Amino acid sequence: MNRTTAQRILAEFKQKKVIVIGDVMIDEYIWGDVHRISPEAPVPVIEMQGTTVRLGGAANVAHNIAALGATPILIGIIGDDDGARMLIDCVTENQMSAAYLISDASRPTTRKTRVIAHQQQVVRIDRESTNPISETVRQDVLAQFEAQIQDADAVLIQDYNKGLLTPDLIASIIQKARDAGCFISVDPKFENFFAYKGVNLFKPNLREAETMLGMKIRENQDVNQMGRRLLEQLECDMVLLTQGPNGMTLFEGENFITYIPTVAREVFDVSGAGDTVIATTTLGLTTHATPVEAAVLATHAAGIVIGKVGIAPIQWEELQQTFSEDDNGD
Repeated sequence: MNRTTAQRILAEFKQKKVIVIGDVMIDEYIWGDVHRISPEAPVPVIEMQGTTVRLGGAANVAHNIAALGATPILIGIIGDDDGARMLIDCVTENQMSAAYLISDASRPTTRKTRVIAHQQQVVRIDRESTNPISETVRQDVLAQFEAQIQDADAVLIQDYNKGLLTPDLIASIIQKARDAGCFISVDPKFENFFAYKGVNLFKPNLREAETMLGMKIRENQDVNQMGRRLLEQLECDMVLLTQGPNGMTLFEGENFITYIPTVAREVFDVSGAGDTVIATTTLGLTTHATPVEAAVLATHAAGIVIGKVGIAPIQWEELQQTFSEDDNGD
């Protein structure tokens, strides 16, 4: 795909509106240097230099969509705590609306704190609840979703198994999105893996698919078999199987399989790469792009974000620059 084609697809993003519903979180980074080992235990002493707060989970997906020029409608659950205020501030600072986030004082805002020294992660601290949401909260979430669905081009479900996406809520979201004629994409995790039957795009990573299907991939033939099984069991239109440094494979039908290699770049941090892939592919599939073109665009986007330290969104301008003027390949 050349730059002209990429620019044509990217230009269409600006007219698109995507509901992103799923587990929102804060990614907090504490940066510092290590010059000695603690006398209290065999651990490094971090001399803190600063902190950074970024959007994570479904909020990072929405951030990617906004950075690519489209309009995200972010629906999720936050607590009534410092993490919630941090998340709302971060959402609004990045020109998105926090109006559709629902506060549930019974649970903390999901917050992951990473301590980084000399470009290496030393430790991660998680503050979260994975208990299923209450029926009252489920109804509030569904009401927000119903109020926005008629204006949306797509529904992107980002499941991190943090308790928001219960089987009942998933079924309601899919049915209402279908009724509205919306494209539906899913980035799953283990717990609800097979609850997403009938969606348009299902994007698991290799580890998730291996675990849920009870398969171990040893060669390309196994990957193809895995994709076919996912298509059959989930009754979906497409499966995009991400395979880390080995690229990803797009399955559009039993015999229509496309392997898409990674775009070679120096890797600093793979955090958030999956968020970028699902955001970019979903947007691409709301345009006149073919599924392969949308996936190639997503591969280029992921290649950019893994070259950044910490979770960071892809930018419209930097994505188009990764395509050469005359490149007709992937």
